[in-house]
This record gives sequence, C-alpha cells and structure tokens, in this order.
Amino acid sequence: MSQSNSPGDRSFIPPGSGDAETSETKAAAAAATATVSEVMSPETVVVNEPPPKPNYPLYRVHSGKPFRLADIDPNASESYKSRKDVEAELERQRGRLQNLQERLFAEQQRSLLIVLQAMDTGGKDGTIKNVFQGINPQGCQVWSFKQPSVEELSHDFLWRYHQRTPPRGMITIFNRSHYEDVLIVRVKKLVPENVWRKRYRLINEFEHMLTLNHIMVVKFFLHISKDEQKKRLDSRLQNPDKRWKFSFSDIKERQFWDDYQLAFEDAITNCSTEYAPWYVVPANKKWYRNLVVARAIADTLEALNPQFPAETKALDNIKIPD
Repeated sequence: MSQSNSPGDRSFIPPGSGDAETSETKAAAAAATATVSEVMSPETVVVNEPPPKPNYPLYRVHSGKPFRLADIDPNASESYKSRKDVEAELERQRGRLQNLQERLFAEQQRSLLIVLQAMDTGGKDGTIKNVFQGINPQGCQVWSFKQPSVEELSHDFLWRYHQRTPPRGMITIFNRSHYEDVLIVRVKKLVPENVWRKRYRLINEFEHMLTLNHIMVVKFFLHISKDEQKKRLDSRLQNPDKRWKFSFSDIKERQFWDDYQLAFEDAITNCSTEYAPWYVVPANKKWYRNLVVARAIADTLEALNPQFPAETKALDNIKIPD
C-alpha cells in the first residue's frame, strides 16, 4: 500500500510552507548538525592540554574562510625532524585506533567515512597501509573509484559512491572519491562548467545527509609539491620492484599540475564544512603525514565516543556445561 502524500496527511510538508512542523524539522536537523560539528573539531572535546601533538587542527580548512593551497607548506613537520621522532607516537595512535574501531564495531550505531585525495604519487595507498596497521579487517573497508561504468554514468554522479558508504559499525576509506567529479571532469573538460560547478552544493548536501544518518565524514588532502612528485616518479622508474606503479599517464597528468591545484583548492574551499571538514596535510614527509592523519582520526573517533553494548545481567548466572 502506498503512503499518503497529500495536504491532509500530517507527514506531508509543503515546500516553503513555513508552518511549525517545518520549523521543528529545521531545528532538529540543526541540532544534529551542531552535535556532529563538535565531534569534527575533536581537539575541543578530547585534548586536555592544547594544542595536540601533532597539531592537526592547523590543517583543518574552516568553512567560509579564505583558503589557498600555497599557504600550506607541503614540507612542514612542526618540530619533528625524522621518522624516529614519530615512531613511538604513531604506534600509540595505531593502538588507539584499534581500540576505538572495536568499540565502534561493537556499538553498531554509527560509522565513519574517511576520504583520501591527492595528486598522483601523493601517498593515498601508503597512508592506508601505515595508519591502519592492526585494524580488524572485519570492521574496515577500502574502496577505490576508477573510470565510471556505463551503468554508473546512467545514474546521477553520486549514485556509485552512495552504495559504498559505510554501514553502521564500520570504517570505510574512499581512495579517491566523489570529489573526482569536480576535479578530473573539470580539468579534462569532460562536462561543462555549469554542470561541475553545481556539484559543490550537491556534495555538501550529500555529506550532510550522511551526517544526519550517523555516518561521520572526515576528508584528507595529502599535499605534496611538484618537485616531490617528480622525485617519487623517478624513484618508481629506478626501483624494479616499484615499476609496476608507474604509468605513462602520470607524465601526461603532470602537465596539468596547475589546473589540478586550482581544482582541488576550489573543491576544498567550497566543500569544507563544520560537519564534514577537509584537512590539508603536508605530505612530502611520509612519516609526518601518517602521524597527522592517525592522530586526527583517533581523536575524531574518541570524540564520537562509541561504547560497548551494556552487559546483560542474566549472563552472571550462566554456566558453561562440561
């Protein structure tokens, strides 16, 4: 039986009606958004002696404020000088992630979507490998998005991404994401500007919808320099064990460096919100990148504060038979 959708039905809210029901709906959404926004500034919730170390809030892009990629030094590493300086702290953050992921999975109420974007050789795969060591594979998924299929192109551009968002209790990592539809399609002129430019708003609404459905969204742009990219491409050519990673398309895409930088800058500026923020992480030094991402995610999960289900008192009287 189909549901009634008429003015006589109290569940029907005419667009722009401005009645009390509409006001209550807006207020409920605003309250839920404010709660999530607090979690998405986790240092205000879980850090007793700010700033945190590493100081990941430095790299969060604030909604409505001017932002330029050139203002973030991709070679930055605060007071850390070498990999040895971060090894113990990175291991501690991995331990936190393992514990918090177990609680999130046990709770089965909320989930976390992590978006990773970068220029070619920016370190998305390395970040996943090094940050999520020891995470229970049952509670974590990684999805990569390549050129869309014919079926995917027949739907709205967000359709294929929505299918891969995390179910409750899960952490999902997007290795590239829905942002490709305002990046490569813009740089390569695959769709006209009046199409991709409207997508910023659609992305914000999509992420807001996920947020209101208990899927937290945190996004990282791994920021490397053009010189660093050249070094990494040369390294792949010089090392026989890494040549499989090299693609001639990397050379072709490198010619569009400035265009991609502008596209990333606009996407981050337009789509970093209080409820789904972007972090622009200096990523020339892989060890520092890993620590920043690990600490930011661990603090976000701790601010979310997932809980193990309450114990069942009846279990106290159970005896396991021989």
